[in-house]
Amino acid sequence: MSYIEKSGKTVDDAVEIALAELNVSREEVDIEIIEEPSKGLFGFIGVKPARVRVKIKETAARQARGLLGKIMKLMNLNVDIDLIEKDEKILININGPDLGILIGRRGETLDALQYLVNLSANKNMEKRKRIFIDIEGYRKRREDTLKKLAYKLADKARQRGRNVILEPMNSMERRIIHTALQGRDDIYTFSEGEEPYRKIIIAPKK
Repeated sequence: MSYIEKSGKTVDDAVEIALAELNVSREEVDIEIIEEPSKGLFGFIGVKPARVRVKIKETAARQARGLLGKIMKLMNLNVDIDLIEKDEKILININGPDLGILIGRRGETLDALQYLVNLSANKNMEKRKRIFIDIEGYRKRREDTLKKLAYKLADKARQRGRNVILEPMNSMERRIIHTALQGRDDIYTFSEGEEPYRKIIIAPKK
């Protein structure tokens, strides 16, 4: 855990000095007063300054950024990590050159990375947060591709009058398919099979 000890004329002065050096806000730290300021003889001889220890709080967001930074360094990848915290969610987007290795086949490596970061960053945290990781906007492009596929295969199922079985997908991608087609009155969707081979069936309504 990162912390520093600083002195000042008052406790507030010492805290402000520490916050400026750590480049964080008061809400992001725990403050321990090591020594209160005291006046010496005649009010000024032997005056003792206040001394505080300021520790940066460990949060899921900070843990996630730190872990991703270490992974990127080990893989010799030069990236920018943008992090946005929203209520119960943490949205992370990684940008940089040649990041296909982090995405993997149909996002499998990215999903594994996201799972690992969720486990590690939320460990021992009182309040868990769901962490979503994207790379160069891959997930949005994948979502668009899946929606187009869903519409195409739904039309195929309706025209041929028989079920169309999609390849196995993870729960997030299956949700995209189900959501894209839920408003149609000529077909319906359901899932069958066990993870990780669970797949969607698009069936025409009789």
